[in-house]
Parts: sequence; structure tokens; C-alpha cells
Amino acid sequence: MTTRSTTRSTTRRTSALPHGRATTAGVRYGISVADAHAHLFRVVLHIERPSRRQRLVLPVWIPGSYLVREFSQHLQHLRAIQSGEPVGVKQLDKHRWELEVTAGQPVEVHYEVYAFDASVRTAYLDAQRGFFNATSLCLQVVGQESQPQALTLLPGAATEGWQVATGLPATDVDPAGFGHYGAQNYDELADCPFEMGRFWSGEFTACGVPHRFVVAGAGAWVDFDRLLADTKRICETQIRFWHGNEAPPFQRYVFMLYASADGYGGLEHCNSTALICQRADLPRLPPTSGTGTTDKPAALKATDGYTTLLGLISHEYFHTWNVKRLRPAELQRYDYTRENYTELLWFFEGFTSYYDDLMLRRAGLIDDATHLNLIAKTVNQVQQTPGRLVQSVAQASFDAWVKYYRMGENTPNATVSYYTKGSLVALCLDLTLRHEGQTTLDDVMRELWRTSSGGPIREADIARTLKRLGKRSFDRELRDWVHGTGDLPVISLLEGHGARNRPEKAPLAQRLGLRVVEKDGITVKTVLRGGAAEAAGMAAGDEWLGVEFAPARRGQPTEAWRILKLDEVALLLGQRNRMTAIVARDGRMLRCPLEWPADSHTARLQVGDADRLHTWLDQPHSP
Repeated sequence: MTTRSTTRSTTRRTSALPHGRATTAGVRYGISVADAHAHLFRVVLHIERPSRRQRLVLPVWIPGSYLVREFSQHLQHLRAIQSGEPVGVKQLDKHRWELEVTAGQPVEVHYEVYAFDASVRTAYLDAQRGFFNATSLCLQVVGQESQPQALTLLPGAATEGWQVATGLPATDVDPAGFGHYGAQNYDELADCPFEMGRFWSGEFTACGVPHRFVVAGAGAWVDFDRLLADTKRICETQIRFWHGNEAPPFQRYVFMLYASADGYGGLEHCNSTALICQRADLPRLPPTSGTGTTDKPAALKATDGYTTLLGLISHEYFHTWNVKRLRPAELQRYDYTRENYTELLWFFEGFTSYYDDLMLRRAGLIDDATHLNLIAKTVNQVQQTPGRLVQSVAQASFDAWVKYYRMGENTPNATVSYYTKGSLVALCLDLTLRHEGQTTLDDVMRELWRTSSGGPIREADIARTLKRLGKRSFDRELRDWVHGTGDLPVISLLEGHGARNRPEKAPLAQRLGLRVVEKDGITVKTVLRGGAAEAAGMAAGDEWLGVEFAPARRGQPTEAWRILKLDEVALLLGQRNRMTAIVARDGRMLRCPLEWPADSHTARLQVGDADRLHTWLDQPHSP
């Protein structure tokens, strides 16, 4: 086991960057493990030709995750050396530093970064695994962001037996992947995360392009062959959707998946993606018989969790085109020092959310019924969000920095998800275009790609393409569906394309206007706007302890019950329609008179006219 003292001693002997082809860049980063148990990366930044007052900046956010995350909070021990002597370092604000150096002479900047965030957005390090995005570790050299950048990943005792995976082009690496990597500029460096550790690795070729899939944190029980085969089908379906038989805009691609006890998420990059899933969601190998042979699985139907994972893979891969290349004009060049605002996340995240499950269906990984169930889930999520009547998806896109990524107890009442409602906007546009018979959303997406050369677009470009291919203006739909707060005609459009809606009674929490956590009792998480719980005076954070009922006849005692599960409320209510909810709030016992609400319903979609449904779901690609 490597201790802090031995790691520091080893690093001092190897602090200068090794020689190699990558070192020809004027900005070079050397990254090593300073102390795995302390979760510290060591970074040595070499600037070949600094300015006299050279400024350094650490990003405050990472593209694809629209929140200022203040990565500089984890940076420590920053110092600079020029010609073997320390030079002055002045911190200007939370994430900027200025070096007092001799212009034009090489300078080295040394610092450490604490890394213990297992998300896809930042950096993580322990004795089993390392992961990082350059936005968390690599200071920008102001004025040289557009110049070639090099990164050298240094092996050491802490990384014994580890492998490396990244989408960044290698220039001189050992068989495990340690060594030199090169980027054309800081943007490319920031766009290529690194995964390190003892992980499983597999490969496949999709439409002539090599793909690598690495999985960390999983056991030998995983059916990796199935994961590779299913991912290959997703990739081939999407490449053909965008390009037919032509080559995609990348020469290789890397999936980096971390399997955790309880996690989910992904972050897209130009030729890679970082993913997190629950271990239970990975496909499992069939059980072995008593003779030691493997039994054939009874069915190949995916579990709900595995379908969710495939949807995540599909979503992030579709982003390779829709947001990483075809992107909002406001994000043509990232400013890593502040928020980058756009009203178009409903298109880039929402439309991607529409296509992620549709691509699973077209790849043959889910059937019609499963796809309709996934749509119904999205429809119900939006309908159960009072904020849809408050905020448009265009506003939600702009406010992502302060609302979507800063969720609280009032979030469902104040905002709408540009993922879920944005996907329904895409659905409505697609089915409207198909109904009118002039074009499809597939054609609109490919035409936007063609006319923008796979580059930045504005909403006006979307409107213009819809009008040109659809043979009429879609300004009214964009005004009402994207910039308005009215409900979308989802069900009627679906029923016109072969789906059948069989509404079912809404869950009890939804009928009451509540979102709760049931663990050793009932805790109110959210009180939904306009619901029975709000009218009763219940509030987020309340512990719902029990219910009281007025006596049925004079002289009888009040009926009071302790409850631990929400379903017990309906059972105790019986034929009555009023009760008093007993809650604890800030140490006080409160009584909230609760009027039992009328029944409400949620969508339940089924296959109606299969032939009509297939004209949509089986739409062939025709770039």
C-alpha cells in the first residue's frame, strides 16, 4: 500500500514531464496520483512561453451540465517555478490566478486537486479507480486556449495494474494507456474524460467505426457480450439514421460506464461518453445448472433497469450529433468562466430524449408495447408537474442554471423539465408532420445537420426547416408548444397514429397532490400546487404521523390512527370523504383538515392499430 510520504517522494523524482512527441505542445499537463487514499491528483502544468503576467483559469462548469459547480474549491497547494526558482502567484478571485514571471521563458505550475465526486461531471480517485474531466484538473492558460495542448498521464505505485480509457488521441502510450496524449486546443482537452483502474474492456465495430466499451465497478456475473451486442445495434441504428452508408464525423468512440450501488447519469462528448448505472441494471449471465453447464435463458426480454440503461446509452450517443456538433449558436464557443445561456435545451435535450427510446425500438431492442409504456411514463410525468403551467420549455432551458440543476421542494410547482416536455414537443411535431404527409421529424433533423454543416443553429433555423420541408409555417406550434404553457395534444396525436389510451386511476400520492418518502413512516417531499394537501395546509418536510376522523354520531369518541404507509390512509378512510391529517413540523404537532379529492387518471398507452403504428416506429432512414 502506497503511503502519502512514499507517493510524494516518487512524484518529486518524476515531476518533470517525460520527453516524447506530446511535449512539442506549448501547454503541457502532467497528471499523476499524489495520494489515492487522500483522493488527491497531482498536476504539473508546463507553459513553454508564458506572458509577463500570465493568468490561469479553472472552469466553473462543464459543457452538457448547466450549473456553475465551482471546481476550484478542490484545488490546493498551487505554486510556480521558473528557472528553478519560485515565482509570485496572486489569486485574483475564486478561480483565477496570475503569475509574475519573465515573459517567454518556460514556467512550471504545481498543484493538487481533491477528487471524490463519483459523478460524470468532475473527478474521482481512490485506490480502486480514477476518473477525471480536464475541466476539474486542468487550468486554462489564458491567451493560449486555442493552441495545441498535451496531457501526460504518469503511472506510479498507486496505479499498478490499472488500464486507461479515453477518447483523447494518444501520441505515445504504453500498453495500459499511460503516457502522452494530444489535443488541438483546450476545448478538445475538456471534451475527453479519462477512466483509470481495473475495468472490463470490450470492443466492436459499428458501420466501420471501432468502438470501445469499458465497465468499472461490475462483477463477473455481467453478460458483457449482450451489453456489447445491444450497444452495437444502437450505434449502427443511429449512424445510419444520420448518414445512411456514409461515415460518421468521428473515427472511434469510447463508452466509459461506472456501475455503482445506486447511481444514474451520463455526460456526452464528441467521441466518448461517461455513464453511471446501478449494478442491478446490468444484464446478467444465465444461471448455471448443477452440472456446471450454463442454462439458456427462459426469455431475452430486458429488465426495466436494463432498458433504462440502454436508453441512457442511446441518449448520450445521439448527443454525438445533437448538441456536441449540431449545437445552440450561443454555445458555438464555450466560455468556461460563467453561465452560457440558451433557450434551446428543449431541442437539444428534449429531442434527444424523444429519439433515445425511439432508437431502441428501431434497433429492435424493445417492442411496441414497451415503447408506448415509456411514452406514457413521460406524458404522466409532465401532467403531474404543475410547473408546466407556469414555465415554458424555452424559459426552462434558459433557467437551467438556477432551476433545473438546483431542485428543491418547490421545483415541480415552478418549472418544467426541458427533457420530458421537450421530448413531447418532438413527438407532437413528428406526428403532426407525418399526419400532414409532407415530411417527418427524421428528415427535419437530417436537413438541419446538412444545412448547418453539423454546426451551430438558432430557433429560426428550426422554424425555417420545418416550413421548407413541411410546406407551411409552424410558427403557431412553436409559439404554443415551446414558448407557451398550455398542454400538448399528445394523446390525440398518438391515437391518430395507432396507439390507444386506456386511462387508469392515478396513484394515491398524485391524487392527494403529494410526493412523499416512505421509510419508517411518511415524510412529505413536495406539496403540489392546487392539490388537496396544499389546501389542507400540509408542507414539504412534514412528517405525516396519523389521521383523525370526526365521530360518526354524537357521543362517540374521535377516531385516530397512526399511519406508516400512504396506502393505509385510503384503507382507513372507507366511505368517508374528510379527515384530519396529523403532522409534525419543526417539533410541533399540527392538524390539517383534508378533503378527499375526486379520482384523477393517468395515461396508459396500448397498441391499437399496429400497422399504422409501424409506419411511424419503423420509419426507414433516408439521408
